[in-house]
Amino acid sequence: AKKHFTMGKKSKRSRGQSQTGATTAPSLRSEVVEEETSDNLQFEDPYVDEYEEEDSEGGDDELGSELVQNQTLNPYHATKEPLEMDPSAYKMHFALRGEWPSLSFDFVRDSWGDGRTRFPHKLLAVVGTQADTPENNSVQIWKLSDLGKINKDEDEEDQDYDKPDDSDDSDDDEIDFDPILEHATVQHSGGVNRIRNHKGIVASWSDRGAVNVYSMDVEGLCMENMKPPSLINTYTGHPTEGYAIDFSSTEGRLATGDNEGNIHVFVEDFSKAEPMYTSKKSVEDIQWSPTETTVLAAGEVDGLVKIYDTRAPNRSMLEKKVGSTDVNALSWSKLVTNLMASGCDDGNWSVWDLRKFEEPLARFTCHTTPITSIEWHPTDESMMVVSDEVGSFVYDLSVEEEEGHEREDLPPQLLFVHSGSPQTKEVHWHPQITSCLMSTAYDGFHSFIPSNL
Repeated sequence: AKKHFTMGKKSKRSRGQSQTGATTAPSLRSEVVEEETSDNLQFEDPYVDEYEEEDSEGGDDELGSELVQNQTLNPYHATKEPLEMDPSAYKMHFALRGEWPSLSFDFVRDSWGDGRTRFPHKLLAVVGTQADTPENNSVQIWKLSDLGKINKDEDEEDQDYDKPDDSDDSDDDEIDFDPILEHATVQHSGGVNRIRNHKGIVASWSDRGAVNVYSMDVEGLCMENMKPPSLINTYTGHPTEGYAIDFSSTEGRLATGDNEGNIHVFVEDFSKAEPMYTSKKSVEDIQWSPTETTVLAAGEVDGLVKIYDTRAPNRSMLEKKVGSTDVNALSWSKLVTNLMASGCDDGNWSVWDLRKFEEPLARFTCHTTPITSIEWHPTDESMMVVSDEVGSFVYDLSVEEEEGHEREDLPPQLLFVHSGSPQTKEVHWHPQITSCLMSTAYDGFHSFIPSNL
């Protein structure tokens, strides 16, 4: 973003010290006026060039005050000044503030189809709260509908060159919709550190040290039947609270990690969990392999990423120090399954090839606050979203740096920035709405689709 402070400009076209208002150009002057004859026709130029002379006493010393002064904001740095949203940067944008802030949420896969692009959109999500007292917390199921396309000025619509002539967009895209929120709530003991779901099962980490497992009727939610989730089990086998939690996408197994380095894996019916590993270092995030049913990765506070196999308890199969600070977030690509991304507390994030777990394929050091979440795009193998305390950032790793890059402080892979929300904690891609994102921060939720995706 740029701020323009424009000051008055003075003409610098002085040609001499003459005080006359205007003079005739030398090339048009004639010392002798010849008589006009049929052989010597004379024409008068109606567009005689004139040179205006102005007094420029200040000279070049005033150039600094005559130029436009720009203040360029770095999106990786927090600013105390309020930011104004540019509607042209979004296809869709909605802000929602609940009764209490939320550290974590997760999209729910629905039966409304994949690859959705037609407006208005609707989506399902599970949300956990951080209330003032433990008893006021809850796990909520949200159904957001009538999420319409953002309004643009007529001039902007006329310049929508990217829209094909035979676009299938219906008239509904241009209608103003009032978004609708429906929700179902169940009380949760303690604040929700993190929440995840898989095929109708919801699991939440409580700041009281328990893992709660619920069931929800996804088909009923899609059919206008908003029922709160039902508690299956409250697991209290961890010695302390934690944040790491993930479902396996292959078999639906649940793994959790706590702040003392313990990783527990639940049985199929979630009635109990078995302690599998103890590293004595806080486990910050867990990611199951998208293809191997027994393999998972864990990010720890000492900068280590460890790969485990449930068939070999109490030891890691592979480990790599990916940074000098805590590994806050991991994301295992479901499209290119040998790629994993890690985000650390010092603001650095990297992409790793697990076949050569030595040097990162890419490392970004531009963030100035801790990485809070990281996630690969569900359908684009080179795109990902990263959040830190300042905002959410979309990257395209297929973009190569070229000579003459305009901003040296911004990587060329950066495609989009959504900022202005304090303490962004999580951002996720919707698995079925094309390039739809939602983030949670201290001031609430933002659901949006960037205009350049």
